[in-house]
Amino acid sequence: MSQLIAAIATPPGTGGVGILRLSGPGAREAASAVFRPLGPTPLAEAPDRQLLYGKLLDGSGQVLDSALAFVSRAPRSYTGEDTAELHCHGSPMVLSLALEALYAAGARAAQPGEFTQRAFLNGKLDLTQAEAVMDLIDAETPAAARAAAGQLEGALSRRIGAIYDGLVDLSAHFHAVLDYPDEELDPFRTDTIAAALDQALRALDALLATYQRGRQLTRGVPTALLGRPNVGKSSLLNALVGYQRAIVTQAPGTTRDTIEARATLGGVLLNLTDTAGLREAGDEAERLGVARSRAAAETAELVFLVLDASQPLTQEDREAMALAQKAPHCICLLNKSDLPPVLTAQDLPFAQVCPVSAKEGRGLEDLGALVAALFPAGDSQGGELLTNARQVEAAHRARGDLERAQEGLGLGTPPDLLLSDVEEAIRALGELTGASVGEDITARIFQRFCVGK
Repeated sequence: MSQLIAAIATPPGTGGVGILRLSGPGAREAASAVFRPLGPTPLAEAPDRQLLYGKLLDGSGQVLDSALAFVSRAPRSYTGEDTAELHCHGSPMVLSLALEALYAAGARAAQPGEFTQRAFLNGKLDLTQAEAVMDLIDAETPAAARAAAGQLEGALSRRIGAIYDGLVDLSAHFHAVLDYPDEELDPFRTDTIAAALDQALRALDALLATYQRGRQLTRGVPTALLGRPNVGKSSLLNALVGYQRAIVTQAPGTTRDTIEARATLGGVLLNLTDTAGLREAGDEAERLGVARSRAAAETAELVFLVLDASQPLTQEDREAMALAQKAPHCICLLNKSDLPPVLTAQDLPFAQVCPVSAKEGRGLEDLGALVAALFPAGDSQGGELLTNARQVEAAHRARGDLERAQEGLGLGTPPDLLLSDVEEAIRALGELTGASVGEDITARIFQRFCVGK
């Protein structure tokens, strides 16, 4: 981390504003080489985070643009190092020429996520907060953004920290009693260990239970559109995503494989899978498509069962209904409501029934309200959510270590052996926040980031 790094921090392409970011030794001097303030104060001497107006220069000193700039001195900066930012118009050419000038002034190109990685390594963020940065950038719904913001503020870190601190206290008490037998310390009793283990296990179970909601917020709810051929599943998919994602024709069976897309409905991010119509397959390709449709329905957290409201139920409809009823959540959609109705909600064994017209886009607001009721946006627990597989795996390992300690306690295992399992749990929890994480794990995490963040 001894090198000065620079990058364009705004997305590629033309925009209203472009930002160049630097971090490391010499950041203020390198920024000063490409920025000439119009006032008397040189950029390198300006107070922290005070915007200066001036001219952005290329490597030869020619003016590229009008710009704003500021510096932040270590350790009171995002990365914990000396940093600088240059804000100009979002011209790709201007940004490219200015970045080349920064390289000439001693900076090197930043790697993906290197600014946030330096913030983590310098103790400005822990690992869950660093991951929240990417979750916030990727957020596709208000609920996801609020959850990521809470995690960035340390909500998840504090929840993990409470479990971690309790186990550290337990371990420290044991070692104090062992190492200082002559001191008047409270004895290390079995009931004390049992109570501490039980409290930590209950807290871990509650934490692990947040993962389903965290995964839904960050990755979306797996949702399958299910029904027989020609009921309008593909038309509904297109209406939900707002463009022609699936081919639609009057011929039944146009969709012969699953088609995936993402859409936000009722403030909930959905991973939609349009399935092939459920029917007796006529050839091998169609058989495989129907098999994939069944698999998608069986693994979905939400199923949209699509029926043609203008026709009576068929045997294929009933087979689709039976499959849909096995899903954790199901909403029955009576499509083609623009035609004279034959089917009504009273004819169906579903609590959630919504008339829609994929052709005319009617009923989608009512469908959104039903989805929002099933996955309420307020259930983000202020960011105290596990949101990725790395976090869950570490929490599960910590729980397994504590279960072994609890089992050993019941078998009369000596306290020093029990505490080895407790200390393994402490290490696993440390991986969650980055207190005891290896370089290989942090490298994989920050590779997810874009350059400039």
